[in-house]
Amino acid sequence: MTRPTPIDLAGAHVAITGGARGIGRATVEAFLARGARVSFGDLDLATAQATAEETGAGAHPLDVADPASYDAFVTAAEAEHGPLDVLVNNAGVMPNGPFLEMDPALDRLMMEVNVHGVLHGMRRVLPGMVERGRGHVVNVASLAGKFPIPGLAVYNASKFAVVGLTAATRLEMAPHGVTLTAVLPSAVDTDLASGLDMRPIPKVGPQRIAEAVVGSVRSREAEIAVPRYVGALAATTTLLPTGVLDRVRRVVRDDRALRTDATERAGYTERLIGAATERTLR
Repeated sequence: MTRPTPIDLAGAHVAITGGARGIGRATVEAFLARGARVSFGDLDLATAQATAEETGAGAHPLDVADPASYDAFVTAAEAEHGPLDVLVNNAGVMPNGPFLEMDPALDRLMMEVNVHGVLHGMRRVLPGMVERGRGHVVNVASLAGKFPIPGLAVYNASKFAVVGLTAATRLEMAPHGVTLTAVLPSAVDTDLASGLDMRPIPKVGPQRIAEAVVGSVRSREAEIAVPRYVGALAATTTLLPTGVLDRVRRVVRDDRALRTDATERAGYTERLIGAATERTLR
């Protein structure tokens, strides 16, 4: 196993997907504050341009579900700032609702963005990192990739996939000095979790996730839960007998993702339906 080459963020080239808002924008700002050269991609071009103007990062059009779009994003970013040192696969979507009532178009959107988007990014940048003998990839997964939640079944499936993908590929990349980290946020106070009351799971600010992403470049940890104690609690639940865990779930009312504030979540839901419909019509 090759010890990973340290990455000095001052002057390092970092690419971030879904960088226009939420966790992505907070991560753009966190890396810029460390002196990194930052390129980010987003499907929302208007918001991406505003973020670029306000932060100084380079914005690019990006549909992570389209490998050609991902390739163009990385090609343009590297033409501007040189080979990538760090890739942050952050873009993701989270429709919610009872499994039997979910629109299959939204299911496909989730898997295309949350899973295939990560695959496209890893396959695009890892060969170059292996050739250079250095590099780090951060996949923003979720604690939902460890702990199933009623109302988020397909989202759970997508994030379980990212956690497993990251762990297995990390083992393959280790001999080459290249590392991968899965960052596992709890509920985050962004549009993605709007209208969802996930108590007792705490909502954290996107800046907390951004700090974990930046910190992983130094630590090269395999997984980082945010907050860390929630990750420990999720791991503990795997040790509980099924009957005990079911009672705990009932006490804490873990079915809150089935009951949302539709008004508060309306804007996010409309964007998802629009994106899913557009893909169906292609």
